[in-house]
Amino acid sequence: MSDPASNVVTITPDGSFSLAAAADFGFGPNTGRPKPDDHSMSLAFVADDLHHHAAAILTQEGPVVTARLLGDAEPRLVEAQVSRVLSLDRSGSDWEAVGERDPVIGRLQAEHRGLRPVLFHSPYEAAAWSILSQRRHRAQATAVRRRLAAEHGRVFKLPNGDLEAFPLPDALLRIESFPGLEPQRIERLHSIARAALEGLLDPARLLGMAPDAALADLQRLPGIGPTYSTLILLRATGATDILTLGEPRLPDYVRHFYGLAKAPGPAEMERVAEGWRPFRTWAAVLIRVAGDRAGLAWRR
Repeated sequence: MSDPASNVVTITPDGSFSLAAAADFGFGPNTGRPKPDDHSMSLAFVADDLHHHAAAILTQEGPVVTARLLGDAEPRLVEAQVSRVLSLDRSGSDWEAVGERDPVIGRLQAEHRGLRPVLFHSPYEAAAWSILSQRRHRAQATAVRRRLAAEHGRVFKLPNGDLEAFPLPDALLRIESFPGLEPQRIERLHSIARAALEGLLDPARLLGMAPDAALADLQRLPGIGPTYSTLILLRATGATDILTLGEPRLPDYVRHFYGLAKAPGPAEMERVAEGWRPFRTWAAVLIRVAGDRAGLAWRR
């Protein structure tokens, strides 16, 4: 529901959702993620139309999430994108039903109540982050991204401070040099921008493909290998039921939470994950969050 005069929208989640849990999501890049304070969360991003920037200031009262939208993108488009980023576009009731069938998932859901995956703003931004972060410490990649966004994107003046939105694809294509970006990295960012403008990184397109086909398609982009293609597909499209076996921590965490004698191999992992359908992606994320917060050991 939207208020055109003020561009304020309210979202009533289906099932349990905690904005505080989203703000404290706990892993993934520390850029392009929500900026939390005591009472709200802020986002600034390239809108899905790829030609406008948008920002959102989010608060929650009871179950209802209120978003004040800024920027010149179509409000309904931005509302849908914010919902996807916070996984509010999926049924929390159906997700909770997984926990009713699987006691392990049910216990972790109760311990991390209202937690849903927090996604990249878009496959475009996830792919760009993949290029920026290759062979770099996260803090260094974050600093480069912030400067790139400040100089070639848009800075939103928000109540809790400035928040930079990443450059639009057209703007990214105009960058010929930038401190901290060597020529090959800029060329790869240009490839990402062109792919986005051609519709190749549209989230609906990627979700509409078979997972193996989508991963192979993403790996045609220069600099995007198996790890980053998986990140883009699972952490930017809104996927809920794609199981990949490349997450290095997951087998050890599954062994711990399910009381297995040893870390499961691929076949055993698929067997355990059958009970997570149609939320195998969400279940893997929940287990990863729970394992990280419990400080579990895993094979590096």
